[in-house]
Amino acid sequence: MPASSTIDSLATAPSIDIDPFSTEFLDNPYPSYALLREAGPVVWIPKYGIFATARHEQVHEVLSDHVNYISSAGVGLANFNMETPFRPKSLILEADPPDHTRARTILARILSPKTVMHVRESFAKEADDLLERLAHAAARGEVIDGIKQLAEVYPLKVFPDAVGLETEGRENLLLYGDMIFNAFGPRNELLAKAAEKVQPVTSWIMAHCQRSMLRPGGFGDQIYQAADAGEISQEEAPMLVRSFLSAGVDTTVNGLGNALLCLSQNPQSYAQLHQDPTLARAAFEESLRLESAVQTFFRTTEKSVELAGVTIPKNNKVLAFLGAANRDERQWPEPERFNINRRATGHMAFGTGIHGCVGQVIARLEGELILSGIARRFKRIEIANPPSRRLNNTLRALASLPLRLTAA
Repeated sequence: MPASSTIDSLATAPSIDIDPFSTEFLDNPYPSYALLREAGPVVWIPKYGIFATARHEQVHEVLSDHVNYISSAGVGLANFNMETPFRPKSLILEADPPDHTRARTILARILSPKTVMHVRESFAKEADDLLERLAHAAARGEVIDGIKQLAEVYPLKVFPDAVGLETEGRENLLLYGDMIFNAFGPRNELLAKAAEKVQPVTSWIMAHCQRSMLRPGGFGDQIYQAADAGEISQEEAPMLVRSFLSAGVDTTVNGLGNALLCLSQNPQSYAQLHQDPTLARAAFEESLRLESAVQTFFRTTEKSVELAGVTIPKNNKVLAFLGAANRDERQWPEPERFNINRRATGHMAFGTGIHGCVGQVIARLEGELILSGIARRFKRIEIANPPSRRLNNTLRALASLPLRLTAA
C-alpha cells in the first residue's frame, strides 16, 4: 500500500492502468504513450506503484534536475534505497555528485569532440569497408539483414577497437547489454531469459575490464591512466570500463537499426538523403527522436517535490518515458511523421542534464558515417520481409530487418 502522503498525491495524478513492461506495450508503445500524454503531465501507474511522465516538458524537467530526482537509488524500477543492487552500481549511470562528477569528468575528456576528430578516419574506413561488402552481396541479389549484417557489426567493430578490446568474444557485449537494460525493468520473463543467456559470459566481461586485457592508449587504458593520476581509485577503474562495455554498443546498435527502419519505411525521405548525403546527421537525429533506442529511465525523489502541480513524496520512483516525450505534439509538429528536414534538437533519446549520454558524440559519428555511406552507394533501401522485434524492458530494438539494397 502507498504511504498516506502518496495517497494524497494520487488525488491530483490520474491513475492509468497499464503495464509499460508487458509484451503488448513493448511491441508497440505508441498508442499507450498518446494515452499517457493526454491523461496529464504526471500520472500514477498502480501496477508498480510509481509516478510517471510522458510529456516532453516534464521529462526534461525530471532528467535535468539531479538534485530533486536522484540517480544513485537506481535508474530502473528497483529502489536501491530499499534493496541491494544486483551488481555494484555504475559509477556514471547510478551515481550523484560528487561521485558522478569525478567519473563523468574522466569520460567526457576521453570522449571529447577532439577524440572524435582522432577516430573519425578509422571509423570512416571501417564504415566504407563494411558497406562495400554489403554492396557486393546486394549486387548478387542477396537480401541483407540490416541488424545482423550492419547495425550489430559496425558498432561491435569500431567502438571496442577504440576502447582497446581484443577481437575474440565481442558478441558477449550484446548479451551483456541486453541483460543490463532489461534489469532496469521488473523481474519479468524478459529479464530472466536475458540473465540466463549472460551468465556464462559475465566472467568474460569482468576479465576484459582489467588493464592487462586492454590495448595501451585506448579509451579503457585512458581510464586506468586517470586512476594512476589519482582522479579515481584503482578499484573504480574497471567499473568505469564496465560502463563503457555495457552501454557503448547496445544503444548504438539499436539506434542504427531504428534509423534503417525509418529510412526503409519512408522512401521519399531516403530519396532526399540519397540526393544529399550531407543530411545523414539530420536523418539520424530524426530517427532517434521517432524511434528512441532508450525508451525509459527512472529517477527517485530525494525529497518531496512538486511536478506540474502534483506533489511526489520523498523516495518515490518516477518513470520518465523518453520515447513518449519525443513524440509529444506540444513539442513537435506532426510528431508521428519521419521528417529529415526537421530540427530534432532537444529530443530526449540521449537524455539530458548531467546524466545525458556521455558517449553521444561517438554514437552520432557512427550514425552519420553509416547513413551517409548508404546514401552514396544505394539508390533505394527497401524492406524485403517483415522485420522482427527484440523486446527489452528499456530499449526499442529489432532482432532482424531484411533489406533489399539497390545500387546507385
